[in-house]
Amino acid sequence: MTARENGVLHVRCAPAVSEEGYREVLELLREFSPTVQALPPRAALVHVRGARRYFGADARRIAELVRLRAVARLGTDVRIGVAATWAVAATASARVPAPGGVLAVPEDDVAGFLGPLPVEELHGIGPRQAEALRGYGLHTVGAVASVSPGTVERILGRRAGRLAAERARGIDPRPVVPKDLPASAAVRSGFTRHELDGPHARAVLLGLVVRLGSVLRGRRQAARALSLTLQFAGGGHWEKARRLPEASAHDEDLRAAAYRLLDAAGLQRARLTGMVLRAEDLTDAERVARQLSLDPVREARLTVEAAVDRANARFGPGTVRPAATFRGAA
Repeated sequence: MTARENGVLHVRCAPAVSEEGYREVLELLREFSPTVQALPPRAALVHVRGARRYFGADARRIAELVRLRAVARLGTDVRIGVAATWAVAATASARVPAPGGVLAVPEDDVAGFLGPLPVEELHGIGPRQAEALRGYGLHTVGAVASVSPGTVERILGRRAGRLAAERARGIDPRPVVPKDLPASAAVRSGFTRHELDGPHARAVLLGLVVRLGSVLRGRRQAARALSLTLQFAGGGHWEKARRLPEASAHDEDLRAAAYRLLDAAGLQRARLTGMVLRAEDLTDAERVARQLSLDPVREARLTVEAAVDRANARFGPGTVRPAATFRGAA
């Protein structure tokens, strides 16, 4: 066994796991290795080279032990991909069927594993990139690996094309960096009665977006992900998270992601009793590149947003806000 062979575990929790449950899984992983990198909202990387010597087992067996303890101790199953690199391990974990299991990819079989996969199943390839590659006849990961990196760069752009070409060949030099679950920010709203009015629920969500954006900008932070929790009459709840295209604290970006989350819930006659909107995977706003959008409408909204922040700082939170939010929930 080489030092690089199957040294990385990519662990995926079930979409329904709570934030507290996710933290418990991270703590469990640290029992096997100090090199645990949280990947909010529901995944993690573990480097187990040292753990192999301690447990006297290979990485696949360690992954099986992780899953066994997660089920027995925490009552939650996990999907684990095992490989020599981040990208291959993440691709493998995505192919493990729910509710859980382990898929190990030996280093000498990376090409055999990746080659037949549809191009969209390669970790890091988005829907638009996959569509562009298929438009040039590159339908599988093996097809992408078979052409020159320059060809992929011309299709996807220089940086994205280089990364796609490397990952199609199983190359991913990114290390596993110890990283705890970052701080989050949450805002919530309850309803005075069981809410059945879809437009009203959407207006309440808009109010949460405005409050959350104000909190983030006040803390000089930006969110890389949002999660929405809907609470129902009878004690049930629904929760889903979504990564943002890029870290942001702007109302426009948060609103678009929040509305997609609400649409994903497919509410019809559900009796809502409350909502929680949470910003996750926070980063310092100063680290987020500010790129001109060349969209005059967006730039105008950002200018107005800054003016609203100044007005609310002077006259009190919520003094100036979208008209749609004035019919609010308690």
